Amino acid sequence: MTKLLDKQELKVVGTRPVRPDGADKVTGKAVYGADYNLPGMLRGAILRSPHAHARILSIDTRKAEALPGVKAVATNADFPKVDMGEIDAGEAGINVDRAGQMCLAREKVFYEGQPVAAVAATSASIAAEAVRLIEVEYEVLPHVIGVEEAMREDAPVLHDDMFTEGLPETPTKPSNVVLRFESAKGDPDAALAAADVVGSGRYSTQPVHQGYIEPQACIVSVGGDGQAQIWCSSQGQFMVRSVTAAITGMNLADLRVVPLEIGGGFGGKTTVYLEPVALVLSKKSGRPVKMVLSREEVFRSTGPGPGAIVDVQIGATKDGILTGAILEMKYQVGAFPGAGCQAGVMHALGCYRIANSRIVGWDVVSNMPSTHAYRAPSAPQSEFAVECAIDDIARQLGMDPIELREKNGVKPGDPSFSGAPYGDIAFMETLAAAKEHPHYAAPLGPNQGRGIAAGWWVNHGGESTAMVSINEDGSAVVATGNPDIGGSRASMAMMAAEVLGLPIEKVRPIVADTSSIGFSMLTGGSRTTFATGRAVSEAAADVVEQLKGRAAMIWGVESDKVEWSDGQARCTDPQQDLPPLSIKDIASKTSKTGGPIAAEKSVNPGDAMQTFGVHICDSEVDPETGHVRIVRYTAVQDVGRAIHPSYVEGQAQGGAVQGIGWALNEAYMFDANGRLDNPGFLDYRMPVASDLPMIDTLLVEKPHPGHPFGVKGVGEVPIVPPLAAVANSVSAATGKRFYDLPLSPARVHAALNGAA
Repeated sequence: MTKLLDKQELKVVGTRPVRPDGADKVTGKAVYGADYNLPGMLRGAILRSPHAHARILSIDTRKAEALPGVKAVATNADFPKVDMGEIDAGEAGINVDRAGQMCLAREKVFYEGQPVAAVAATSASIAAEAVRLIEVEYEVLPHVIGVEEAMREDAPVLHDDMFTEGLPETPTKPSNVVLRFESAKGDPDAALAAADVVGSGRYSTQPVHQGYIEPQACIVSVGGDGQAQIWCSSQGQFMVRSVTAAITGMNLADLRVVPLEIGGGFGGKTTVYLEPVALVLSKKSGRPVKMVLSREEVFRSTGPGPGAIVDVQIGATKDGILTGAILEMKYQVGAFPGAGCQAGVMHALGCYRIANSRIVGWDVVSNMPSTHAYRAPSAPQSEFAVECAIDDIARQLGMDPIELREKNGVKPGDPSFSGAPYGDIAFMETLAAAKEHPHYAAPLGPNQGRGIAAGWWVNHGGESTAMVSINEDGSAVVATGNPDIGGSRASMAMMAAEVLGLPIEKVRPIVADTSSIGFSMLTGGSRTTFATGRAVSEAAADVVEQLKGRAAMIWGVESDKVEWSDGQARCTDPQQDLPPLSIKDIASKTSKTGGPIAAEKSVNPGDAMQTFGVHICDSEVDPETGHVRIVRYTAVQDVGRAIHPSYVEGQAQGGAVQGIGWALNEAYMFDANGRLDNPGFLDYRMPVASDLPMIDTLLVEKPHPGHPFGVKGVGEVPIVPPLAAVANSVSAATGKRFYDLPLSPARVHAALNGAA
């Protein structure tokens, strides 16, 4: 099923039914990782490094093992040494050796909070006591946190076997610089030299955590036959299976992963931290083992999004035509290579037609947790700098900032970063919608300013499997292999209902375990409703063909004399006066017409389409304290087609709020010893509802022509524009350009009083 259905034909898609998981979540009946229990289970606990960088000289677990109630102790020595390199486990590969060291350190610790050893005991209190009895001898080493400090020649080197990739000449000594990645075209130096105006600056962002409310949690049970089951919260049960199997040396066929509800992920649950450890402990003890991270452990040991320093120069003519750009971006990726510069380089200038450009990105390791995806990974940092520079150009030229973007914005057919032409993108329509929105012309009050910023994300396709089956009463089940982190249960059920012609109440969506459905890539990259939705649509279309065939058998007519309309089979033979058959009519006779009706489809679409957003932010700055208050915010986004508009609006609002937090409050802060100073929500200040106005949303629908329901993907884009939208609004309110995030009251007050 590839024909794009016209909006007027749709009866379910585009409506706002009650979410299928809503009642259980608001009543507390939904089962999350920490809620799940098994008879006879043990509780696991982890000993973590107190040092930011140290060599492990010895680990003595004898006292812990002797403590009554302790049933197993594990260290990295319990993981087999494997030389697998990276395995395909999502949008990017996961290095097995490094992932294993993030579960349990091997020879060195690279950040404070890195796991060193683990225990399983009959109670959580005994496990915690046992952890304190483990004796570790360390040789403390010099550490480095800042990205530019880590790049210096005299910086302490984290990994003796890490040599910079992407340099013109092969390096001869190890370095903290993992990668140099460059993209260039034309002659940007000449273009900038000839430009009438240049927007430039050095911009910085700090590492920020995804801030999911539910911490990582799992239960692992290894049976007497060596087969294991894992119940956990993650963004991909197949990812958990493949990475856990690789780290522990298990066969995939011996490992079954059951996905539980997920209380937020945003890219942060696209790898494993606990599952391999719990598996080893369960195997050693012969009992199920439950492990749950505390909030402090989440902050100290799981991957935030990277901080970055971005130097930008963008030139333009006096008429507002962007002519050239040079960017250098340094990403602070943590102890092991993680989310880094490549996506930042790719996305930096993707909103604009600029004939001459050079973008250089660097990935740099340092003594903090390895970074991971955070929604549009690495794009907010680079586009923050670009959108601030674009704003500066508009101010220098006295030009409306949206009109400047309209003059230079990419359109269908323009070359993308890869060189392939953009498809049916809607950046220009999104800019026009923002300019026409009442917010853009609304008056401002004292000490208030308005900021504009755009952003985009490439979106992904990837492997997905879905099954649609018909129940005996004519209802349907839709099973997929993707955890629901943004409304995919609803969107899958709605697309199936649309194809089948059933009311949404008669379609039950489920997220299946790894032994019950074919492989699906994890939920991320704004791919699930697009890719898995295509698998659902194709499976549902197959079921419709089967239903038509069964109707033909019941009627005794040729199958080409049957059509499907409004959930019913209708005979088109003018010589037959037959009443239509409903799905229930057909399902009640399956035992006599060939058996159960079901279809499973696997897809791997490679035609995902980019989406764009434009955000308008009004802020108010208190000149006495430097406090910034967001007084109005509007997110305009190209969404392809909104399957469930309420969910799509929620994605736009949620991403905007996270980006506002990144801009105003959030940052990892380390002391002189490399210890995280704010490992909790009291000191790591995420915005809450009382901090913000209602986020207004405007959905621009320009469907993807290659998808049966026009889906493009919506989850990543909303976090990209807010950093610059907020910074540009504060600049407009104060008359000062701010280059460093977060815009804390102290930083803003200092700038207003001449200290910065």
